Amino acid sequence: MIRVALFAWLVIVATTATGIAQTTSPYTGQEQRTIKALSDDEIRDLLEARGMGLAKAAELNSYPGPLHVLQLANELGLSDAQRKATDSLYATMRQRALSIGRQIVEAERTLDRAFANGAIESATLRSQLRAIATLQGELRAVHLEAHLAQRALLTPEQIAQYDALRGYRRSAPPHDPRRHGG
Repeated sequence: MIRVALFAWLVIVATTATGIAQTTSPYTGQEQRTIKALSDDEIRDLLEARGMGLAKAAELNSYPGPLHVLQLANELGLSDAQRKATDSLYATMRQRALSIGRQIVEAERTLDRAFANGAIESATLRSQLRAIATLQGELRAVHLEAHLAQRALLTPEQIAQYDALRGYRRSAPPHDPRRHGG
């Protein structure tokens, strides 16, 4: 009987310890971040104007991105005029994205400090969140607008080739409303 009670007690202790271990937060370790809501990679991406998947709606629907078009310039057979226009488009996009990325990082830093200092109120919180959301929307628009402009610089055949080179298999060139009366 003592063995059964001891065994039952050990099972309860082990189960309780396992339960405690399973409640550890997936955020464990992130409290050491400089800006709690952003990883080092996210900060770096924002400060280096990387795409971060913000233009997937365009990219995966046959609206090529200027950086990747430049990387594939030879395979796509870009003309000198297309290359020059794409260089300009990329430079403009990058400049705008860098500026907005810095603003997002600073806005997240301000929000983080307000919480860290215990100096946050509901009205301030909402104001800061609106500012961050607006900046995030602007950053996404910069990337999507660049894809939109890039598509206009390419032929339907180049777009189809781009999709194939990027691994987005298409059986025919994408619909071009300029050529089909659309």
